[in-house]
Amino acid sequence: MIRINLLGQARPKAQRRAVPLEATLQILLLGLSLLFAVGVLWFHWYQLTQDGAKKQQEISKLQSEKARLENLKAQVDAFDAQKKLLQQRINVIEELQRNRTGGSELLDSVANTVSRTDALWLNSITRKGNELTIDGSAASINAVANFITQLKRSGRFDQVEIKESHEDDKLPGVQTFAFSLLAQFATPQNKAAAPAQPGKS
Repeated sequence: MIRINLLGQARPKAQRRAVPLEATLQILLLGLSLLFAVGVLWFHWYQLTQDGAKKQQEISKLQSEKARLENLKAQVDAFDAQKKLLQQRINVIEELQRNRTGGSELLDSVANTVSRTDALWLNSITRKGNELTIDGSAASINAVANFITQLKRSGRFDQVEIKESHEDDKLPGVQTFAFSLLAQFATPQNKAAAPAQPGKS
């Protein structure tokens, strides 16, 4: 629909309502508050991002250090295993050396002691270090006791004690006694290294 202005006067423009000053201030404060909140949130996010990056670097360093320490631990374990193996070999060599040392002295001492004991013979002598196990047979218990006495008097055997003794019935009609003794063989080196006891010269 077309409207025609017959009066020839300009149509007054509609006036805009003036915004109150308080409303303007509230809008401005609201905008500033939102802007401040966004700034605080962004700063907090930035701080978290930086902290996360630092933590990640620390984790990477700790993982590298852990890998290095595990490698060192593996090397130490290998060295310990090698050390134990070498120590076992050294112990075996020392044991063989101790067994070899004084071998002839041991046989001479036992032979001399047996020769001074009547009606007694030996079946076996087992040596482990300086510990001896002597197995034999005798015609009587007195012969076994005499053999123990001779071993102690020889000065080459310490801590002589009887392990077992019983009548042996392997030979019918002949009374024999099987026995087993334990003793410590005192080699010349051990005698020299042994400290003098008080009251003895």
